[in-house]
Amino acid sequence: MVTNTEVVAPASNGVDGGCCKSGPGYATPLAAMSGPSEKLIYVTAVYSGTGREKPDYLATVDVDPNSPTYSTVIHRLPMPFVGDELHHSGWNSCSSCHGDASADRRYLVLPSLISGRIYAIDTKADPRAPSLYKYVDPKEIAEKTGLAYPHTAHCLASGEILVSCLGDEEGNAKGNGFLLLDSDFNIKNRWEKEGHSPLFGYDFWYQPRHKTMISTSWGAPKAFTKGFDLQHVADGLYGSHLHVYSWPGGEMKQLIDLGETGMLPLEIRFLHDPSKDTGYVGEQ
Repeated sequence: MVTNTEVVAPASNGVDGGCCKSGPGYATPLAAMSGPSEKLIYVTAVYSGTGREKPDYLATVDVDPNSPTYSTVIHRLPMPFVGDELHHSGWNSCSSCHGDASADRRYLVLPSLISGRIYAIDTKADPRAPSLYKYVDPKEIAEKTGLAYPHTAHCLASGEILVSCLGDEEGNAKGNGFLLLDSDFNIKNRWEKEGHSPLFGYDFWYQPRHKTMISTSWGAPKAFTKGFDLQHVADGLYGSHLHVYSWPGGEMKQLIDLGETGMLPLEIRFLHDPSKDTGYVGEQ
């Protein structure tokens, strides 16, 4: 399974176009594109499918061309368990909290697709050698919300963290939905209104100015954990829908069927200009 890369952008001096001193991140994505280059990146490394019984780890890579350790892995943080399959990562705080001076982009959020754990990694105490702050136990998630198989984590302007979960403990897509964590990674509840869960889960993105969130579709965990099989598509174990929600209300307002030519719509993003109502989704 492909892992992803997260970047650590150093704070600027607060001038126009840079990172504002009032809160983390940038006023707009376009402003972020004009910011300074990253000096460190964090990369998740997984052992799933390798036959090696070792814990996944978070690698820190030096990408500062002026550094003597440029283009090398300078630190590895192993997880405390074997079999997690670290997946899409996110931050506890980002540009959604740009205007909040109390917000701190400190913790990297690492959902584990297979084990169901959600790790919070402290990148502030020592950015070159991050450490484990805490993790959310999958049993507690399932007991309190019925959710399992966490996938994508996004921070919210409220300081909370929203995580898409792809099914229930038995691997059924019917149990999927969105897990809401507080700012210290305690379980709050399911985000979506009762009876408004998506057909299948995967990625999601919200656009507050248009009061909208859209989520995408992958498949049932009991199917994709065994490897892709076209028969599972025929059996209805993979999705082809976009789910349009009210934001932040959590009510599904529209279900868009992309049909046979739009199977497995995965990553979704809006344009960099937050005033625009246009977005893109990648299909398989």
